[in-house]
Amino acid sequence: MSEATAPATTADENAQPPAGRQPQGGGSGLRRFGRTLLAQEYLGVLVATIALVLLIGAFYPRFLQFDQLMSILNSATYIGILACGMAFLLAMRELDLSVGSTYALTALVCAMLVQDGFNSWLSALLAIVAGGLLGLFNALLIQYFGLPSIVATLATLAMYRGLTLALSEGTQVLGPPLEDSFSQVFTGDVAGVPVTGIVLIVVAALLTVVLRSTPFGYRVRAIGSNPDAAAFSGIPVNRVRMQAFILTGVLGGLAGVLTIGYLGAADPNTGTGYELQAIAAAVIGGTSLAGGRATIVGAALGSVLLGVVASGLAYFSVPINWNQFALGAVILGAVSLDSYVRRRRRQATARGPRL
Repeated sequence: MSEATAPATTADENAQPPAGRQPQGGGSGLRRFGRTLLAQEYLGVLVATIALVLLIGAFYPRFLQFDQLMSILNSATYIGILACGMAFLLAMRELDLSVGSTYALTALVCAMLVQDGFNSWLSALLAIVAGGLLGLFNALLIQYFGLPSIVATLATLAMYRGLTLALSEGTQVLGPPLEDSFSQVFTGDVAGVPVTGIVLIVVAALLTVVLRSTPFGYRVRAIGSNPDAAAFSGIPVNRVRMQAFILTGVLGGLAGVLTIGYLGAADPNTGTGYELQAIAAAVIGGTSLAGGRATIVGAALGSVLLGVVASGLAYFSVPINWNQFALGAVILGAVSLDSYVRRRRRQATARGPRL
């Protein structure tokens, strides 16, 4: 009997899968993709952004036009790049309130170097380096003076802004002319997508790899989850903190450089309040204020959501003075939701798995 049944259990090329089982391939691949998508921490902000765009578009169909959506992406780029850096710091339970001032100061540095005869591309590179140095200064204040990051960066917020106003004498400083290759690149587009928006997408993709697949990203999340345990396990907490602040400064410099390329001038008052918007974008996107968890793609999407809110208010003829109120409401909602989710997770963990 056993010899008769043996061939029946051997698979051949024409064998059909048993009843009730699905063949491996497309179906299972789609299911895996669906489970992966649903597990992403930025799914909520993605759904909210699409829903809000469609809602506004239902009242104002022009809002759904491609050029309008690309305009929102362009305006969200600068906050989005700052938010990507902020996500790293929030994941470590740190904060940088000086990013808006860093953004303005590095834009001014780039414009002044161009005015002094430097090549535009070299000026941009030096401005990005200057942003890294400003981030390093923040880290040194925190490390060697033992200041909380919120206190240290609140001080440098005022210092960097004051330096920007002093160097510019309170007036705009022109950057590269429109015919310069630097300006032409960053005011251009690829298949209708602004180059600035493409930069945001590339930055988000690269930093996602850094956060998820490098020792630096692992250390950032480990420190945020439990700083004492991270230090006990041999993770160089001070060095990682310094690297994270330098990264945030570099991203501030990059955002400032993009502004010069797109607008062609540095305004000493630009970037005011950007630190709050960067924090809001990161939190809305799924980065936890309690540390240990961050999503770079979510931070970028959070900035787009804020851009959609601002643009939507304009379409509904809401006075611009209400923009700050709307921003505050979005921040309050995001922080409250983050706190609620963390509380529910703690309660679920305390109850243990259901039998």
